[in-house]
Amino acid sequence: MKGLRRKEKAIESEDEMKHILQSTKYVTISMCKDNEAYLVTLSHGYDSENHCIYFHCAQEGKKIDILQENKTVWGQALMDHGYTDGKCDHLYATTQFRGEVNFVEDFDEKKHALTVMVKQLESNPPLVMEEQFKEDSIQKVNIGRIDINYMSGKRAKEVIITL
Repeated sequence: MKGLRRKEKAIESEDEMKHILQSTKYVTISMCKDNEAYLVTLSHGYDSENHCIYFHCAQEGKKIDILQENKTVWGQALMDHGYTDGKCDHLYATTQFRGEVNFVEDFDEKKHALTVMVKQLESNPPLVMEEQFKEDSIQKVNIGRIDINYMSGKRAKEVIITL
């Protein structure tokens, strides 16, 4: 794979890349079928112990159809630190990743995945888990797991363009 052109923007720390995955509310993933790309943004939860991303989705649809034929996805999590007005620059940190999507069938892993997502996304996880985590709901939910096999990161933490 070709490396970054702007080496000073590279994130070398795997911990920092994982932090971005754990801190963001959504990831955007790209998939491909019949040489046609498809892009979708998903709310997610990053499981650092298993180095995977969990998301929930419908049981059927375009995304499911594509992933049944090609499980490989590329994705990105973005921490947007904002445009710097008057400087033509934008501050950010990103983690890009490649992985394979598998759908979770096991009840205990589904519950674990939902716990990971709720803890990352909700302001009051215990309340949401108490209200939402019913056995029949967990059984019915469709959970995707992206098993990450490659990561890279990039950041701009200060304005570097001067006019």
